[in-house]
Amino acid sequence: MKIFTDSGSDLPKSYFDKEDVHLFPLRVLMKGVEYDDVIGISNDQVYAAIAEGEILKTSQVSLEIFLNAFEQLAKSGEEGIYIAFSSNLSGTCQSAFLAKNQLLETYPDLKLAIIDTKCASYGQGLVVKEAVRLNKFGVTFDDAVAQLTDMADSMEHLFTVGDLNHLANGGRISKTSAFMGGLLNIKPILNIDDGRLVPLEKTRGFKKAIQRMIALMKERGGDFTNKTVGLSHSNDEELMHEVKVAIEEALHPKSIETTTIGSAIGAHVGRGTIAIFFTNK
Repeated sequence: MKIFTDSGSDLPKSYFDKEDVHLFPLRVLMKGVEYDDVIGISNDQVYAAIAEGEILKTSQVSLEIFLNAFEQLAKSGEEGIYIAFSSNLSGTCQSAFLAKNQLLETYPDLKLAIIDTKCASYGQGLVVKEAVRLNKFGVTFDDAVAQLTDMADSMEHLFTVGDLNHLANGGRISKTSAFMGGLLNIKPILNIDDGRLVPLEKTRGFKKAIQRMIALMKERGGDFTNKTVGLSHSNDEELMHEVKVAIEEALHPKSIETTTIGSAIGAHVGRGTIAIFFTNK
């Protein structure tokens, strides 16, 4: 079984190489040049540009790239699962469906499941890692699709941002709200609802935001002793470590896995963002 995902999953390049997961890179436009996320540009380059005040733009994976990859799958006769970035945050998933439907006319036996995870960043990444695990255990195609769909449906996303201006630039909040929030040290708590970015609450200061996010984790996730928590950060290892320790002390999860927020998402949330992912009750 072949596993596909895109760079919205925020998994490092080393993971794709090691686990033979096929990566579809989203595109990042920086200083007039377009790059393939993960492959053609590093997180360090992206965050250095953001620090200099550069406004980055991103674009979805092209239909042609999906057609090429899925045609190879069809010719191989292998089964495939594409674990996709939320369709409500990118047009990438829709392009994948178009490619699949187009190929089914020529290859009616193509066995490809496209899972619109309605997830982002390491929420999506955790679903990819579960797909790899199930594949290693020889779980059947239909069972794997069912289990991965259930996992994606139960994935919670909680995050707070360091710079409200990035949310304003992306149209998530107004410029006035960003300005006032910056003056008052407001840290919004956001989550993903049906694959969309939705503001949840406002807190004053980073520490209060993290305390509230941990309280929300407890409400939504229940007992964490047998759960893996995903934690992603936008180029701030120190901040991430602080949050990791706070979660460990409060909830004692089975494990906490960390990653850096990649270029495609980092371009929109900016520096100083912390995001937490876990399955709900």
